[in-house]
Amino acid sequence: MDRKQTSVLVIGAGHAGIEAALAASRMGVETVLLTLNLDAVGNMPCNPSIGGTGKGHLVFEIDALGGEMGRAADAVTIQSRTLNLGKGAAVHSKRVQADRFRYRERMKHTLETAPRLRLLQAEATRLLTRDDPETGRRRVVGVETSLGETILAQAVVVATGTFLDSRVFVGHKNYAAGPDGMTAAASLSASLSAAGVRLRRFKTGTPARINRRSIDFSQLEEQKGEETPTPFSFETDMEAARASAGRVSCYVLYTNAETHRVIREHLADSALYAGDITGTGPRYCPSIETKLVRFADKERHQLFLEPCGLYTDEMYLQGLSTSMPVDVQEQMIRTLPGLAHAEIMRYAYAIEYDCADPIQMDASLMFKSIEGLFGAGQFNGTSGYEEAAAQGLIAGINAARFCLGRPPVILPRASSYIGTLIDDLVTKGTDEPYRIMTSRSEYRLLLRQDNADLRLSEIGHEAGLLGEERYAAFRLRKEEIEREIERLESVRVPADETTNRFLAAHGSTPLSAGVRLAELLRRPEWDYASLAPLDPARPALPARVRTTAEMQIKYEGYIRRQIAEAKRNEKLENKKIPPDIDYKKLTGLRLEAIQKLSEIRPVSIGQAARISGVNPADVSVLLIWLSQGAGRREEEKEREDAGDEPRHESGTL
Repeated sequence: MDRKQTSVLVIGAGHAGIEAALAASRMGVETVLLTLNLDAVGNMPCNPSIGGTGKGHLVFEIDALGGEMGRAADAVTIQSRTLNLGKGAAVHSKRVQADRFRYRERMKHTLETAPRLRLLQAEATRLLTRDDPETGRRRVVGVETSLGETILAQAVVVATGTFLDSRVFVGHKNYAAGPDGMTAAASLSASLSAAGVRLRRFKTGTPARINRRSIDFSQLEEQKGEETPTPFSFETDMEAARASAGRVSCYVLYTNAETHRVIREHLADSALYAGDITGTGPRYCPSIETKLVRFADKERHQLFLEPCGLYTDEMYLQGLSTSMPVDVQEQMIRTLPGLAHAEIMRYAYAIEYDCADPIQMDASLMFKSIEGLFGAGQFNGTSGYEEAAAQGLIAGINAARFCLGRPPVILPRASSYIGTLIDDLVTKGTDEPYRIMTSRSEYRLLLRQDNADLRLSEIGHEAGLLGEERYAAFRLRKEEIEREIERLESVRVPADETTNRFLAAHGSTPLSAGVRLAELLRRPEWDYASLAPLDPARPALPARVRTTAEMQIKYEGYIRRQIAEAKRNEKLENKKIPPDIDYKKLTGLRLEAIQKLSEIRPVSIGQAARISGVNPADVSVLLIWLSQGAGRREEEKEREDAGDEPRHESGTL
C-alpha cells in the first residue's frame, strides 16, 4: 500500500478547504489538499457572488487575518454594491458579483503555486485514527483514499461542503451526486461515524440558470453597481477595483399571481413537499415553494437575474431555488416578466448531505474527542461561501499550530464576526444551515467592515499570515487614523458670519460659539466630505483612513458603551472552568443544565452563560463553585506541601 506523510491534510477544495490549506502552508507547515475534481476548485455552485449582509464583514475579516477570499474576489469583481447604506454604518455590507469561472481559475492557480502545498485529485474514503496512550484520547493519523493510497498526517481538516453522501433532488427524481453534477463523497460518512463523529442531514438548493439571449430585459428593472467601491482586501489597489466594479448590471423582477398558481398546483411534485427530502433546509434562503407556504398572504417575491461571468451567457435566477420537476420549473419561470421565452441552461435542484454537529468541537474547531481532527464550512452546519472560508481559515491556522505545538487562535465574540460565528456553532449548535447576520452580534458598532484590520491584523501577523510589508502598511494606516481623529478633536471652527452662512445654507443650526470639527461631524447632517469647506488645512489622506476616522468620531458614544460592555463580559470569559469538572456533582444545577454543560464542556463562565438551557441561576451555581473550589484547592495544596493528606468534604458547594 502506498503511504505518504504530511503535517496537515485538508479534505475538500471548496471555500473552506482553500483557506485552510493556504493558511497551514503559509505558516510553514507541509500540507496536502484533496479534492474530488481539480476542475471544481473554488467552485461557486450556487450564487455567483461574494459578500452580502453580514457576509461582507466576514470577507473583510478574512483578509485582515491574511486569508485569500477578499483578494480573489477583488480580482474577479464584475459589479460591486454596498448594501444597507440607508442604515447605520455597523450594517453597511459589501457584495460583489464575481466571475465564477475566473474565480475558480485564480484559486486553483494560487493553490498550485503555494509553497509547501500539494494539490491532489483524490477521494478520502476512510479516516485513520489511533488511541494515544499518553493522553488517553483518540488521535487522527491520516486518511485512506478510494485508490488505496494512505496519507499520514498529524492534523486533518474536514471541509467536505455539500458532497458528503450527497443526494440531488429534482421533483420525484433523485440520485447520488454532488453540486453541479459532480461525484458525491459516498464513503467518508461511515468512517467518520465509526470514529465517533455525530452526523446529521442538512439540505440546500440552487435556482435554474437562464440563457441571456432568451431574456427580454426591457421588462426588467436594471440594477447598476457603485462607481467608487472600496475593495475587500487592503492589498487591492483602489483604482484597479473601481475600473472593474461597474462592468455589468443585475436585474430585478418579481413573482406574480400566475407564478404562485403554478407552484401551488404542483406542491405535491416538489421533492421537499412530497416527503422525499428529510434534511433540514436553510431558514434564511428557503425554496420558492417554502416561501409561498410560509408567507401565504404575500402577493409577490423579489427575484434577481445575475450574470455568472463576463464570458458566459448564463444568468443566475436568485430567489427561485426549487426542487420542482423540470417541466414545472419551465412553467413557473415563463410566468415571470421578461422570461416568457426563457431557455433554461441548468435546472434547479435541492441537495441533501451529511454534516457534523458543531458542538462536538471547541472554539479552535478541533473535535473534543479526536485530537488533530478539525471541521470547517458546511461540514460544520453552516451555509454560504463566506462562512465556510472564515471557518476554513481558523481551522487551517489551528491545525498548523497543533502540528507546531502552539496554542490555538481563539477569536472572542467582541473581536469579530468570525468569533461570533464560531462561538455560536460550538456553544449553541445549530438545527439548520447557519447563516451569519449582523444581528447575531451584540457588538455591531465595534465590528464594522472599515475597521476589520484594526481588530485582526495583529493576530494575522502573529500567526504568520501577514507579511512584513502588509503589516507595515497596517501600522501606518492605524497611525494615520489616530492622528486624524486627534486633529479633528482639536481643530476649532469659529462662530463667525462665514461659518454660520455656510451652515445655514446646508440646513444646519448656526453656532453661538466656536466648536471643534469633531463636534460638527457628530451632527447627523454632516459627514467628513461635506465639512471640507470649513476644514481647508485638512491633510490628503487615503479614503479608508478618512472613513474609519469619521466612523470612530461619529459613533464615539455608542462605541464607548459597547467597549465597556465587552470588558464586563471579558471578566466572565476570564473565569475559566476546569476541563475535568463533573457537573453531576454540583448541587443546585438543573438536569438540563447538567446535560448541556457536560456535552459542550464550556471553557469559561462566559461561554457557559451562552449555552441554550443554562439559565442565570445555573451560572450562579458555577460561580459559587469556582470561588469556593479555588479556595479549597489552595487549602489542599497547602496541606500537601505540609505533608498532610487532603481532606475531602461531602457536597459540592
